[in-house]
Amino acid sequence: MTTPYDDKIALWHWKGSSVAEQSIEDFVRTLRQWAPYVKQLFVKTSDGSDWMGKYDNSPLAIHGPATIQRWVQVLEANDMEFHAWAVPKGVDVVAEADLIIAAANVKGVRSVILDIEPHPGFWQGGKDPIRPFMVRVRRGVGGDFHIGMSVDPRRHQYAPIFPAEWRQFVNSIHPQVYWALFERNYDDVLDEAYEVWGDYGLPIFPVLQGNAPVKEMEEARSYVINFHNAKGLSWWRAGIISAAQFAIINQPITPVPSPVDPQPPDTGLFGKEIVITPEDPGFRAGSHVATPVDDLLRTFNGTWGWDVRYKATRNDASHVWALWDPNLTESGWYEVSVFVPARHATTTKARYKLHGASPDGKELVIPINQSAYHNLWVPLGVFQFDANDPKAGVVFLNDLTYESDREIAFDAIRYRQILGRTPTTTYLADSFDAPIGTREERASEKVWPGHWFDATGYAARYFIGTPQEAYHTGADLNLNRPYFDADAHSPVYAAASGTVTFAGRLAGWGNVIIIRHDPLLSTGRVMYSRYAHVQDVRVKVGDRVQRGQQIANVGNAEGSQPYHLHFDLSPTDILEKAPWDWPRLDLERLKRDYVDPKEFIQLNRPPQT
Repeated sequence: MTTPYDDKIALWHWKGSSVAEQSIEDFVRTLRQWAPYVKQLFVKTSDGSDWMGKYDNSPLAIHGPATIQRWVQVLEANDMEFHAWAVPKGVDVVAEADLIIAAANVKGVRSVILDIEPHPGFWQGGKDPIRPFMVRVRRGVGGDFHIGMSVDPRRHQYAPIFPAEWRQFVNSIHPQVYWALFERNYDDVLDEAYEVWGDYGLPIFPVLQGNAPVKEMEEARSYVINFHNAKGLSWWRAGIISAAQFAIINQPITPVPSPVDPQPPDTGLFGKEIVITPEDPGFRAGSHVATPVDDLLRTFNGTWGWDVRYKATRNDASHVWALWDPNLTESGWYEVSVFVPARHATTTKARYKLHGASPDGKELVIPINQSAYHNLWVPLGVFQFDANDPKAGVVFLNDLTYESDREIAFDAIRYRQILGRTPTTTYLADSFDAPIGTREERASEKVWPGHWFDATGYAARYFIGTPQEAYHTGADLNLNRPYFDADAHSPVYAAASGTVTFAGRLAGWGNVIIIRHDPLLSTGRVMYSRYAHVQDVRVKVGDRVQRGQQIANVGNAEGSQPYHLHFDLSPTDILEKAPWDWPRLDLERLKRDYVDPKEFIQLNRPPQT
């Protein structure tokens, strides 16, 4: 479903008396100066049965269609769009609907967003007036005109607005993710918004808080784009945003590449790729009880466009099973991965059962903690299959997890053919190595190879007495011989085998790559590595990498820092959830979420030759 908000950044405007400018022209000129990437302005046109001019004594006040037309003309002259928003109250249905219709019918108005909240001053009419109100609005604006609905996304605020009554009349949802106002973490509120409204069946365009701390704004923006695949954003609101906050708002939407990429990665490692979604013929599901499976499994449209099945977990006996059959036509080695969606995947004990793997073809039970992953391909391993075996590559999953308060998702499974080598039967990281230096230098006895050195040190306190004071999470790897800045543009390598979970730009960091490494052969431990300030990134989210594979070059954080590689290792999933994580002066948390990279590599190095 396409919308007027796709790939756009929008700003909400309440009323003229809330901003400093004294004309529409000056106001728009300020926006173009501070935030040229903002292409849409959401302007409040009515409150109940009154135009906003009743509550606004400024020259920017909305008094009716003529004022709206003036706004449209000024915005269009500055390559911006006018979108109306209104607060209907359900008190005088006819008068309120007619104001919204009048605003929508002004030429150049791209959409109307209805602010529907169960709070004083908002919708007061209860359930019964919703249908007659919206029927009148729809008849007045037409069936093709886009109507959005902005909501308080918290779970307890869902039922009081009677969402089912609005559903057939609106086209998009704009949850108000005001984490600082709610005194909660931004990711917690965003996750709740997508969980509560994710099954409503409409595109979600989050409204982010524009007067929150700058660092939180940048992190919230990155989180909702990278982990919830937001196609557009808006910020609340004009008049309360500082220059530093505008710097965060003034960034384009950068879509995350789809993990289902039919082209093999640059390494040339993979050949044929088979992806089986719950919509494909290779997927089957059934019931162990009298209730039909379609009555037991629920469905939502996932991040990448296909329908995903899910249900509550069982703690006693299985009720539902699902099966993925790749119908392999070529024998050989295949990487098998499961896609874990961001929603309805809260079980910690999904048990995937793989069939037909050589040499004995016995069923392999591979547990996956779905709750630890969000919109990611998770490898089950690399296996050899005989295409003559009818069970080759078949994966089975049921709802029995011995948990009573979780949900299990039945999403896609991917089979990628391995070319040119004979891998081990499972993905295990045999060892870790330094992410820099030549092959010969990395094969020496030194952990930091050649003349490379750590300029800061793990857990060292630095920038003392400045706003940037912090304990360092890992190593700042530098090379100043045979000349200063000899590290500039040097290759950066994956420290061990694994899967890329993040590859993108972060404010203050420049380009960052996060790798979730395969379980360590010796201990089964899963580590995450971060490579920051890099340039010429060669990998994308979902790519498999091997130890020693080049993933980027040493950079300088887009000119904001000297050339060097920031490298750290985490034994927790903090970097998967928040690639920008920085504990600052919380030394206890730093030591919980990060390890000394030099010491860890020293203990887990490949054999030296």
